[in-house]
Amino acid sequence: MPAWTDRRILDLLSIDQPLLLAPMAGSGLSALAIAVAQAGGLGAIPCSSISVEKATAEVEAYRDAVTAPINLNFFAHRPITPDAEAMARWLARLAPYFDEFGIDAGDLPAAGGRAPFDEAMCAMVEALRPEVVSFHFGLPEERLLARVKAIGSVVFSSATTVAEGRWLEQRGCDAVIAQGYEAGGHRGNFLTDDMSAQPGTMALVPQLVDALTIPVIAAGGIADGRGMAAALCLGASAVQVGSAFLLADEATSVDVHRQALRTARDDNTAITNVLTGRPARGVINRIMREVGPLSDDALPFPLAGGPLAPLRKIAEACGSGDFQPLWAGQSAIMAREGPATAIASDIVENAARLLRL
Repeated sequence: MPAWTDRRILDLLSIDQPLLLAPMAGSGLSALAIAVAQAGGLGAIPCSSISVEKATAEVEAYRDAVTAPINLNFFAHRPITPDAEAMARWLARLAPYFDEFGIDAGDLPAAGGRAPFDEAMCAMVEALRPEVVSFHFGLPEERLLARVKAIGSVVFSSATTVAEGRWLEQRGCDAVIAQGYEAGGHRGNFLTDDMSAQPGTMALVPQLVDALTIPVIAAGGIADGRGMAAALCLGASAVQVGSAFLLADEATSVDVHRQALRTARDDNTAITNVLTGRPARGVINRIMREVGPLSDDALPFPLAGGPLAPLRKIAEACGSGDFQPLWAGQSAIMAREGPATAIASDIVENAARLLRL
């Protein structure tokens, strides 16, 4: 077993390898988490896109399969209620697509699917007592965070800038996830909405390491042992990996998502807000090209995605991902098929070899 020189995350979490599975809504549940845990890393379950009952069942399945810590991930956004004018503007922007596919704009489903950390989720955490609770988009209100910490859970959250990292440390985070601009899925930004100023992983990590006293976990663009070794050399105590597992046997990525990943390149992902209302990186599809990738017309998160649901359903039935999230990072071309345990072990072993551990 490699003799990792920085053991802060390993000792904090009681894991063997400094590799954390990124919590990926739509692509990862207990099966993927179990596989990464079996390789000595930290498994994760994304809880903001599933019900409390579903999350509880996934944690129970995880506990039945492995004796290992688990990370439950939640969103900490503050919901915004749009006015009638904003709603009308977004529907008008999508009207050509409704006409093309014969959809009645007056009979659209209610938006949702991305709930913030609330009383019900907090009660679930208190009942399940996960070893790690992580957040995206900052932190929940103080009283809820205090309850999480009271049960002994380690708390992480994502920072996309040094200022966000400092903010998180000041409010009691035990470690900060340095989410570089390369990362797939939703940006974790909460102090700034300026995507043009977001640093990449290899620039962000050493600056956060220098600015903070708590461990830094590198995320974004890391999909093999070379990326992991580089991040650790820059001072990260561990890495969080997502895109490398999107094609794994245990991933729950739908077929059109898998098809998009197989055609991924270095230049065909982009940051967009038209799919959910918040900036997120994914493989470029039709709605991103024609409406975005970033649009002032998009409804605030998570409401922008509601009117797209019928378009997504029709397109997906035809084998197209033109109207749905195809989340992936800039390293998506490096996603591998096969058992996730083997993928995780290969990343760790090659990083250790390069670091001569």
